[in-house]
Amino acid sequence: MADNLTKKQAQDLSKKLMRKPKLVWDALSKTEQGKAMKFAEGYKSFLDNAKTERRAVAEAEKLALAAGFAPIGEAGDNGLVYKVWKNKCIIFARLGNRPVAEGLHIVASHIDSPRLDMKANPLYEDVDMAFFKTHYYGGIRKHQWFARPLALHGVAVNGKGESIDIRLGEDPNDPVFTVLDLLPHLARKLQAGKSLATAFEAERMNILLGSLPLGPEKTSDRFKLMAMNLLHEKYGLVEEDFLTAEIEAVPAGKAKDVGLDRSLIGAYGQDDRSCSYCAIQALMKLRKKPEFTGLAFLVDKEEIGSEGNTGAKSKFLETFIADLLELTGEGASARNIGSALMNSKALSGDVAPALDPDYQSVHEKNNAAKLGYGICMTKYTGSGGKSGASDAHAEHLGYVRKVFEDNKIVWQIGQLGKVDEGGGGTIAKFLAAHGMDVVDCGPPILGMHSPFEIGSKADMYMAFKAYSAFFEAG
Repeated sequence: MADNLTKKQAQDLSKKLMRKPKLVWDALSKTEQGKAMKFAEGYKSFLDNAKTERRAVAEAEKLALAAGFAPIGEAGDNGLVYKVWKNKCIIFARLGNRPVAEGLHIVASHIDSPRLDMKANPLYEDVDMAFFKTHYYGGIRKHQWFARPLALHGVAVNGKGESIDIRLGEDPNDPVFTVLDLLPHLARKLQAGKSLATAFEAERMNILLGSLPLGPEKTSDRFKLMAMNLLHEKYGLVEEDFLTAEIEAVPAGKAKDVGLDRSLIGAYGQDDRSCSYCAIQALMKLRKKPEFTGLAFLVDKEEIGSEGNTGAKSKFLETFIADLLELTGEGASARNIGSALMNSKALSGDVAPALDPDYQSVHEKNNAAKLGYGICMTKYTGSGGKSGASDAHAEHLGYVRKVFEDNKIVWQIGQLGKVDEGGGGTIAKFLAAHGMDVVDCGPPILGMHSPFEIGSKADMYMAFKAYSAFFEAG
């Protein structure tokens, strides 16, 4: 058969039968490239103001109010509603033409990211310096958190039951904080001869607060007293308030353009505030009333298994569906709630690991996402033999594929590294537990879980367009 084909016929057949990945920048017009760059500016601002789950909820709520959304109990007749739960997760809905019980189009993502949490009794002094003790949250590589500027964010509830907002290290006039690292000259036994997993000990990840004493030389704990006094002057805190506080250390500083061409974004928390931002922007900027009710669901606790009453395992989604059914007059019966969930189609908005040029050996290149090649569908995550995976059905993949192709979305498909190399999870399986069809779908990221993750402005823009198309699909 090969002998009977001309070169042109072979090229035409290859074009018809073979798949060729597309670079987003090649697919976008000059006008669209400009839109991608502009979209990135709003995204960077969101990252700067949403470094914790609480701040992400507050920032998302601001965007929603500006777009005409209202709390579901106070909604008008425009069909734009939202609900906040525990200040750590938020859900938005744009009512569609069809009854809620016939199903929704859901984009769900998480707004928590790996970080350092303060312990319940964090404050101590040693060698004439004051420190906070920490306990890391989520899957971090501990060495990446040493010797870098950190900011403190959180809330403390005092003895009167008042919530005190804490934010230190982000304003240009603020001090920053850090975890001390060992100089290479003395690291031979403690670090250099050990594996990376054991060389950097979690109990050494203490936040340096200062070195100025308060009081005369014989004053007890005067470095600790200095830190406590400054926190009391600024926030009215006493040491006992740490027992009822949530204080997080995150990388200080703003999201930055990366590269001579400014095509990339470097920032903390792009996993997974990238999908969260793209989802809410897509829902808020729909051009018309969708056929199915669109829902953007932003949750907490994904990085530690979606546990607790603000994670994807909670009842928040079902409760909000019940609210929608009441709002539309369908009735919040158990049957209607179940039908709405089981009839829904979902994208689990979570980032994919991008093929790293310097560490290609951990990827299987034929099935690895590439930076700049658009939003990535991930059929399954888990580990080894797909353990813990949702594993999307071919029919749902086909549906999403057609939506993307019909709307000229540049997309790719990938997986989380080589088989048996590692693994991970998303909230997809917790959505699937309701009976809905779901697939992971988000932009690829380099340096995932690091304090400075790298994403492509082209991929972020394409994620926004992909989620928009999904919300608008019939």
